[in-house]
Amino acid sequence: MPDLSAFPITKLWPAEHPDRLQLYSLPTPNGVKVSIMLEEIGLPYEPHLIDIGKNESWKPEYLALNPNGKIPAIIDPDGPGGAPLALFESGAILLYLAEKTGKLLPGPAARRYETIQWVFFQMAAVGPMFGQVGYFNKFAGKEIADKRPLQRYVDESKRLLGVLQTRLAGRRWIMDDDYSIADISLIGWVRNLIGFYEAGDLVGYDALEHVPVWLERALARPAVQRGLQIPSRS
Repeated sequence: MPDLSAFPITKLWPAEHPDRLQLYSLPTPNGVKVSIMLEEIGLPYEPHLIDIGKNESWKPEYLALNPNGKIPAIIDPDGPGGAPLALFESGAILLYLAEKTGKLLPGPAARRYETIQWVFFQMAAVGPMFGQVGYFNKFAGKEIADKRPLQRYVDESKRLLGVLQTRLAGRRWIMDDDYSIADISLIGWVRNLIGFYEAGDLVGYDALEHVPVWLERALARPAVQRGLQIPSRS
């Protein structure tokens, strides 16, 4: 049985199944990327809820695992060479899991790098911009009288949706007929933008043709439906 005692986080969130991948997360757009991925690939894992509302991601035990203090992080007891591996940053985790299992990442080099570029597109552009729209439209930022910051992020989010719109024209998934980590990286963010962040009208979402169809198709996947609720908030 793997020994995970070297990781301080296991003292606060003990592993009932230390032989399984340990997921420390919350169903945020970044968090659900990894739970969806794990549900899609069927790798056994044990989820632990990190409640950011209670500042649990800033506890020393969590910071020892993820110095960035954000969601999510993992410990894989069966990492490279059979040694435990800890990882944070959702994009890196998606890539690791895809390479570990040989799933949801094309094998040919050109296709592989093309897929990775779309994961980076989400990490460097979609996530930060959509998150700012959410902050200024739904959370504390909406109290700011000057609406120029909101408009800046709305305009950029419209542009990014346009990039996705163009990419998805004539395609079932980001990588043509191949559902991949590129899609998984984006699902939670687009879903939150129009749902939880209540910004669909602001960004003209209903006027788009291809993005809504892609999102509906993605949300119909059973693994996605399960992953969106993991870890359970109850």
